[in-house]
Amino acid sequence: MSPSDEPAIVTRGLTKRFSSGQVAVDGIDLHVPAGAVYGFLGPNGSGKTTTIRMLLGLVRPTAGEVSVLGAPMPAAAHRVLGPVGALVEGPAFQPYLTGRENLVRMDACDPSADPATRDARLDRALGRVGLGAAAGKRYRQYSLGMKQRLGLAGALLRPRRLLVLDEPTNGLDPQGTREVRHLVRELAGEGTTVLVSSHLLAEIDQVCTHLGIMSAGRLVLQGERASLAEHRTVRVRATVRPHQVQAATSVLTGLGLEQVGVEGDEVVALLGTVDPAAVSAALVHAGLDLLGLQVLAPTLEQVFVELTGEGFDVAR
Repeated sequence: MSPSDEPAIVTRGLTKRFSSGQVAVDGIDLHVPAGAVYGFLGPNGSGKTTTIRMLLGLVRPTAGEVSVLGAPMPAAAHRVLGPVGALVEGPAFQPYLTGRENLVRMDACDPSADPATRDARLDRALGRVGLGAAAGKRYRQYSLGMKQRLGLAGALLRPRRLLVLDEPTNGLDPQGTREVRHLVRELAGEGTTVLVSSHLLAEIDQVCTHLGIMSAGRLVLQGERASLAEHRTVRVRATVRPHQVQAATSVLTGLGLEQVGVEGDEVVALLGTVDPAAVSAALVHAGLDLLGLQVLAPTLEQVFVELTGEGFDVAR
């Protein structure tokens, strides 16, 4: 396996149990491919942030293994974390310093950062998050959204192979949220792997190539965004003449479709492995007037509810 093929993040049986007995993360196996935008999705309290903190070596796992950029964590943290940018649980900066001064201090703490290129790198990072004009303003005067932007700038001070963002749009207005989505796409286009955690469905659905869904400390589903719903509840909806509904129901049942039901002059059923073309052909062959046929793939929200039995925020 070449370095470019090696997953950016792999965990095996990753578990975190607190002294109170609470299991925050329960034996999860993450797989984040290199170059992916991995949407780490789930309600607040589902274990996303605890998982991220273990990935970055901020919290020791109770059990399991973590590999980041091909090296074990936290044992190899000193050489792994250089090319990793992170924003976890909101940024923490000195309130009496300006935004730029805070970034200078952050950059100075990085032994691998070249002081000779610092000013150019700061300008670029601040510009990418829209804080160029507010760089000279004291941090204590920043709004929540501006603080979040500064945290993102800190994560972008150097080129990164991996960027880990925990709720990156927290406190941002709709325009700021769109800008973060654009930035994530731009970084991915440059070859950076991005893991972005959120409880907001719409954010993840618009930007990710891969998904991992957490619920109550467990990873209940993960894989490529485009294929996650393939094995779930894809339905077919056939529209016929009102007096032909019962006959259409018999045709779909005879094809082996399950959960066949009637909604007005429409017959709805689970498609399963049956080809939609076979459904339409069977209805026409039976002499029915097929007025419409729809294949209804489940939305990401429906997949989540089906898997976990609970909902969460789907919009800001």
